[in-house]
Amino acid sequence: MIYRLLALNIDGTLLQSNGRLHKATKEAIEYVQQKGIYVTLVTSRSFPTAKRTAKALKIKSPLITHQGALVASAEDKTIYVKRISENITYDTIRFLESFPCQIRLVHEKFSLANKFKHQHNLLGRTTVTPGEPMFYSQQFVSSLTEYLHDQPVAPPKLEVYFEEKRDLDDAKKALESMFIEIETIQVNELRMDIVPAGVSKLAGLTYLGDLLGFDLKEMVYIGDSLDDIPLIEAAGLGVSMWNAPYEVKKASDWVTRSENEQGVAYMVKEHFRKQQPIEFLRKMKIIKH
Repeated sequence: MIYRLLALNIDGTLLQSNGRLHKATKEAIEYVQQKGIYVTLVTSRSFPTAKRTAKALKIKSPLITHQGALVASAEDKTIYVKRISENITYDTIRFLESFPCQIRLVHEKFSLANKFKHQHNLLGRTTVTPGEPMFYSQQFVSSLTEYLHDQPVAPPKLEVYFEEKRDLDDAKKALESMFIEIETIQVNELRMDIVPAGVSKLAGLTYLGDLLGFDLKEMVYIGDSLDDIPLIEAAGLGVSMWNAPYEVKKASDWVTRSENEQGVAYMVKEHFRKQQPIEFLRKMKIIKH
Protein backbone atom coordinates (compact mmCIF):
# COMPACT_ATOMS: atom_id res chain seq x y z
CA MET A 1 0.00 0.00 0.00
CA ILE A 2 1.23 3.50 -0.85
CA TYR A 3 0.61 5.99 1.93
CA ARG A 4 0.03 9.63 0.99
CA LEU A 5 -0.66 11.23 4.37
CA LEU A 6 0.85 10.96 7.85
CA ALA A 7 -1.35 12.20 10.71
CA LEU A 8 0.02 12.58 14.22
CA ASN A 9 -1.30 13.24 17.68
CA ILE A 10 0.75 15.75 19.70
CA ASP A 11 0.82 15.03 23.44
CA GLY A 12 2.23 11.62 24.32
CA THR A 13 3.09 11.03 20.66
CA LEU A 14 5.19 13.79 19.11
CA LEU A 15 6.12 15.44 22.39
CA GLN A 16 8.23 13.81 25.08
CA SER A 17 6.89 13.68 28.63
CA ASN A 18 8.73 16.96 29.32
CA GLY A 19 6.66 18.68 26.62
CA ARG A 20 9.56 19.03 24.17
CA LEU A 21 10.23 17.82 20.65
CA HIS A 22 13.29 15.63 20.20
CA LYS A 23 15.72 16.44 17.39
CA ALA A 24 15.21 12.95 15.93
CA THR A 25 11.46 13.57 15.68
CA LYS A 26 12.00 16.84 13.81
CA GLU A 27 14.40 15.13 11.41
CA ALA A 28 11.95 12.27 10.77
CA ILE A 29 9.09 14.65 9.92
CA GLU A 30 11.38 16.60 7.58
CA TYR A 31 12.47 13.31 5.98
CA VAL A 32 8.93 12.14 5.29
CA GLN A 33 7.86 15.55 3.92
CA GLN A 34 10.81 15.50 1.53
CA LYS A 35 9.39 12.25 0.18
CA GLY A 36 6.20 14.11 -0.72
CA ILE A 37 4.10 12.73 2.12
CA TYR A 38 1.44 15.13 3.38
CA VAL A 39 1.81 15.62 7.16
CA THR A 40 -0.84 16.96 9.52
CA LEU A 41 -1.51 17.11 13.25
CA VAL A 42 -4.71 15.77 14.81
CA THR A 43 -5.16 16.96 18.38
CA SER A 44 -7.51 17.89 21.18
CA ARG A 45 -5.38 21.01 21.67
CA SER A 46 -6.46 24.50 20.70
CA PHE A 47 -5.35 25.77 17.30
CA PRO A 48 -2.76 28.29 18.66
CA THR A 49 -0.96 25.60 20.67
CA ALA A 50 -1.07 23.09 17.81
CA LYS A 51 0.28 25.75 15.46
CA ARG A 52 3.32 26.18 17.69
CA THR A 53 4.18 22.49 17.33
CA ALA A 54 3.49 22.61 13.58
CA LYS A 55 5.86 25.55 13.19
CA ALA A 56 8.63 23.69 15.01
CA LEU A 57 8.12 20.75 12.62
CA LYS A 58 7.82 23.01 9.53
CA ILE A 59 4.33 21.69 8.83
CA LYS A 60 2.37 24.20 6.76
CA SER A 61 -0.69 22.10 6.00
CA PRO A 62 -4.09 22.53 7.72
CA LEU A 63 -4.24 21.22 11.27
CA ILE A 64 -7.12 19.29 12.86
CA THR A 65 -7.60 20.81 16.31
CA HIS A 66 -10.14 21.05 19.15
CA GLN A 67 -10.93 17.32 18.76
CA GLY A 68 -11.81 17.96 15.10
CA ALA A 69 -14.10 20.94 15.71
CA LEU A 70 -11.68 23.34 14.01
CA VAL A 71 -9.55 22.70 10.93
CA ALA A 72 -7.27 25.56 9.96
CA SER A 73 -4.01 26.19 8.18
CA ALA A 74 -0.83 27.39 9.84
CA GLU A 75 -1.58 30.80 8.35
CA ASP A 76 -4.68 31.12 10.56
CA LYS A 77 -7.02 30.36 7.70
CA THR A 78 -10.04 28.52 9.06
CA ILE A 79 -11.26 25.80 6.72
CA TYR A 80 -13.89 24.29 8.97
CA VAL A 81 -15.30 25.14 12.39
CA LYS A 82 -18.26 23.87 14.39
CA ARG A 83 -19.26 25.34 17.72
CA ILE A 84 -21.33 24.46 20.76
CA SER A 85 -24.09 27.07 20.91
CA GLU A 86 -24.06 29.67 23.67
CA ASN A 87 -27.19 28.23 25.31
CA ILE A 88 -25.96 24.62 25.27
CA THR A 89 -22.55 25.73 26.54
CA TYR A 90 -24.19 27.49 29.47
CA ASP A 91 -26.55 24.60 30.31
CA THR A 92 -23.77 21.99 30.02
CA ILE A 93 -21.42 23.91 32.29
CA ARG A 94 -24.18 24.61 34.81
CA PHE A 95 -24.77 20.84 35.06
CA LEU A 96 -21.04 20.05 35.33
CA GLU A 97 -20.55 22.55 38.14
CA SER A 98 -22.43 20.14 40.40
CA PHE A 99 -19.41 17.79 40.18
CA PRO A 100 -15.98 18.24 41.79
CA CYS A 101 -14.14 18.96 38.54
CA GLN A 102 -12.31 21.57 36.59
CA ILE A 103 -14.06 22.83 33.47
CA ARG A 104 -12.10 24.50 30.72
CA LEU A 105 -13.84 26.34 27.89
CA VAL A 106 -11.45 26.19 24.93
CA HIS A 107 -11.95 28.85 22.25
CA GLU A 108 -9.51 29.32 19.36
CA LYS A 109 -8.49 32.72 20.77
CA PHE A 110 -8.60 32.12 24.53
CA SER A 111 -9.41 29.62 27.26
CA LEU A 112 -11.54 30.11 30.34
CA ALA A 113 -11.54 27.81 33.37
CA ASN A 114 -13.09 27.64 36.81
CA LYS A 115 -10.80 27.86 39.81
CA PHE A 116 -10.54 24.35 41.20
CA LYS A 117 -7.83 22.84 43.36
CA HIS A 118 -7.17 19.23 42.42
CA GLN A 119 -6.41 16.88 45.28
CA HIS A 120 -4.07 14.98 42.97
CA ASN A 121 -2.15 18.18 42.14
CA LEU A 122 -3.06 18.06 38.44
CA LEU A 123 -4.01 21.71 38.21
CA GLY A 124 -0.93 22.96 36.41
CA ARG A 125 -0.70 19.99 34.09
CA THR A 126 -4.33 20.01 33.01
CA THR A 127 -5.01 23.71 32.59
CA VAL A 128 -1.75 24.95 31.14
CA THR A 129 -0.31 22.91 28.31
CA PRO A 130 3.51 22.98 28.17
CA GLY A 131 4.71 25.48 25.60
CA GLU A 132 1.40 27.33 25.19
CA PRO A 133 1.98 30.63 23.34
CA MET A 134 1.93 33.65 25.61
CA PHE A 135 -0.58 35.38 23.32
CA TYR A 136 -3.13 32.65 23.98
CA SER A 137 -5.11 34.16 26.86
CA GLN A 138 -5.92 31.85 29.77
CA GLN A 139 -8.29 33.16 32.40
CA PHE A 140 -9.56 31.61 35.65
CA VAL A 141 -12.88 32.61 37.22
CA SER A 142 -14.75 31.56 40.36
CA SER A 143 -17.91 30.62 38.45
CA LEU A 144 -18.10 29.92 34.73
CA THR A 145 -21.89 30.20 34.64
CA GLU A 146 -21.76 33.65 36.23
CA TYR A 147 -19.19 34.72 33.64
CA LEU A 148 -21.16 33.23 30.73
CA HIS A 149 -24.40 34.81 31.91
CA ASP A 150 -22.90 38.22 31.18
CA GLN A 151 -20.53 37.24 28.36
CA PRO A 152 -21.91 34.27 26.36
CA VAL A 153 -19.41 32.17 24.40
CA ALA A 154 -19.86 29.52 21.69
CA PRO A 155 -16.65 27.43 21.88
CA PRO A 156 -15.54 24.55 19.65
CA LYS A 157 -14.77 22.45 22.75
CA LEU A 158 -15.01 22.02 26.50
CA GLU A 159 -12.51 20.04 28.60
CA VAL A 160 -13.51 18.54 31.94
CA TYR A 161 -11.01 17.14 34.46
CA PHE A 162 -12.44 14.98 37.25
CA GLU A 163 -11.06 13.80 40.58
CA GLU A 164 -12.76 10.41 40.38
CA LYS A 165 -13.50 8.09 37.46
CA ARG A 166 -17.02 7.37 38.73
CA ASP A 167 -17.85 11.08 38.49
CA LEU A 168 -16.68 11.13 34.89
CA ASP A 169 -18.76 8.05 34.09
CA ASP A 170 -21.87 9.54 35.76
CA ALA A 171 -21.48 12.92 34.07
CA LYS A 172 -20.85 11.36 30.67
CA LYS A 173 -23.94 9.16 30.91
CA ALA A 174 -26.13 12.03 32.07
CA LEU A 175 -24.94 14.46 29.38
CA GLU A 176 -25.52 11.89 26.65
CA SER A 177 -29.13 11.51 27.80
CA MET A 178 -29.73 15.24 28.30
CA PHE A 179 -28.33 16.76 25.09
CA ILE A 180 -28.40 15.72 21.42
CA GLU A 181 -26.42 18.82 20.44
CA ILE A 182 -23.12 17.63 21.91
CA GLU A 183 -20.80 14.61 21.91
CA THR A 184 -18.73 13.43 24.89
CA ILE A 185 -15.25 12.04 24.21
CA GLN A 186 -13.32 10.23 26.94
CA VAL A 187 -9.64 11.09 26.61
CA ASN A 188 -8.46 9.14 29.66
CA GLU A 189 -9.83 7.90 32.99
CA LEU A 190 -10.20 11.39 34.44
CA ARG A 191 -10.66 13.64 31.40
CA MET A 192 -13.66 14.13 29.14
CA ASP A 193 -13.92 16.50 26.17
CA ILE A 194 -17.25 17.87 24.95
CA VAL A 195 -17.70 18.90 21.32
CA PRO A 196 -20.59 19.72 18.98
CA ALA A 197 -22.60 16.74 17.71
CA GLY A 198 -20.91 15.03 14.76
CA VAL A 199 -17.45 16.28 15.67
CA SER A 200 -14.50 13.95 16.28
CA LYS A 201 -10.85 13.64 15.38
CA LEU A 202 -11.82 11.00 12.80
CA ALA A 203 -14.46 13.24 11.23
CA GLY A 204 -11.87 16.03 10.99
CA LEU A 205 -9.30 13.78 9.35
CA THR A 206 -11.90 12.43 6.94
CA TYR A 207 -12.89 16.00 6.05
CA LEU A 208 -9.29 16.96 5.30
CA GLY A 209 -8.77 13.74 3.33
CA ASP A 210 -11.80 14.53 1.16
CA LEU A 211 -10.39 18.01 0.44
CA LEU A 212 -7.05 16.51 -0.62
CA GLY A 213 -8.48 13.52 -2.45
CA PHE A 214 -6.95 10.99 -0.04
CA ASP A 215 -8.82 7.97 1.26
CA LEU A 216 -8.36 6.94 4.90
CA LYS A 217 -6.68 3.76 3.68
CA GLU A 218 -3.93 5.95 2.18
CA MET A 219 -3.14 7.39 5.60
CA VAL A 220 -0.90 6.47 8.51
CA TYR A 221 -2.07 7.58 11.93
CA ILE A 222 0.06 7.62 15.09
CA GLY A 223 -1.50 8.24 18.50
CA ASP A 224 -1.51 7.25 22.16
CA SER A 225 -4.87 8.16 23.74
CA LEU A 226 -8.30 6.54 23.99
CA ASP A 227 -9.71 9.18 21.62
CA ASP A 228 -7.15 8.06 19.01
CA ILE A 229 -8.62 4.55 18.73
CA PRO A 230 -11.19 5.37 15.97
CA LEU A 231 -8.43 6.90 13.81
CA ILE A 232 -6.02 4.03 14.44
CA GLU A 233 -8.73 1.58 13.39
CA ALA A 234 -9.81 3.56 10.30
CA ALA A 235 -6.38 4.45 8.88
CA GLY A 236 -4.62 2.26 6.37
CA LEU A 237 -1.88 1.85 8.96
CA GLY A 238 -2.79 2.56 12.58
CA VAL A 239 0.14 2.98 14.96
CA SER A 240 0.15 3.34 18.74
CA MET A 241 2.91 4.51 21.04
CA TRP A 242 4.41 2.14 23.62
CA ASN A 243 3.20 4.54 26.34
CA ALA A 244 -0.41 4.17 25.16
CA PRO A 245 -3.04 2.31 27.22
CA TYR A 246 -3.62 -1.35 26.43
CA GLU A 247 -6.89 -0.63 24.58
CA VAL A 248 -5.07 1.68 22.16
CA LYS A 249 -2.29 -0.82 21.49
CA LYS A 250 -4.85 -3.57 20.92
CA ALA A 251 -6.56 -1.49 18.21
CA SER A 252 -3.33 -0.75 16.32
CA ASP A 253 -1.51 -2.48 13.46
CA TRP A 254 1.88 -1.46 14.80
CA VAL A 255 3.17 -0.52 18.26
CA THR A 256 6.21 1.72 18.15
CA ARG A 257 8.55 2.92 20.90
CA SER A 258 7.45 5.35 23.61
CA GLU A 259 7.40 9.15 23.32
CA ASN A 260 10.63 9.34 25.35
CA GLU A 261 12.29 6.79 23.05
CA GLN A 262 11.43 8.75 19.88
CA GLY A 263 8.74 6.31 18.80
CA VAL A 264 7.51 8.53 15.96
CA ALA A 265 11.00 8.89 14.49
CA TYR A 266 11.60 5.14 14.73
CA MET A 267 8.32 4.23 13.03
CA VAL A 268 8.63 6.84 10.28
CA LYS A 269 12.19 5.87 9.37
CA GLU A 270 11.42 2.14 9.49
CA HIS A 271 8.34 2.35 7.29
CA PHE A 272 8.76 5.27 4.89
CA ARG A 273 12.33 4.42 3.86
CA LYS A 274 10.75 1.49 2.00
CA GLN A 275 8.34 3.74 0.08
CA GLN A 276 9.51 5.60 -3.03
CA PRO A 277 9.03 9.40 -3.15
CA ILE A 278 5.56 10.47 -4.32
CA GLU A 279 6.96 12.39 -7.31
CA PHE A 280 8.79 9.26 -8.52
CA LEU A 281 5.60 7.20 -8.16
CA ARG A 282 3.76 9.81 -10.26
CA LYS A 283 6.39 9.70 -13.01
CA MET A 284 6.16 5.92 -13.08
CA LYS A 285 2.35 6.32 -13.28
CA ILE A 286 1.93 4.12 -10.20
CA ILE A 287 -0.24 6.86 -8.72
CA LYS A 288 -2.33 9.36 -10.68
CA HIS A 289 -2.12 12.51 -8.59
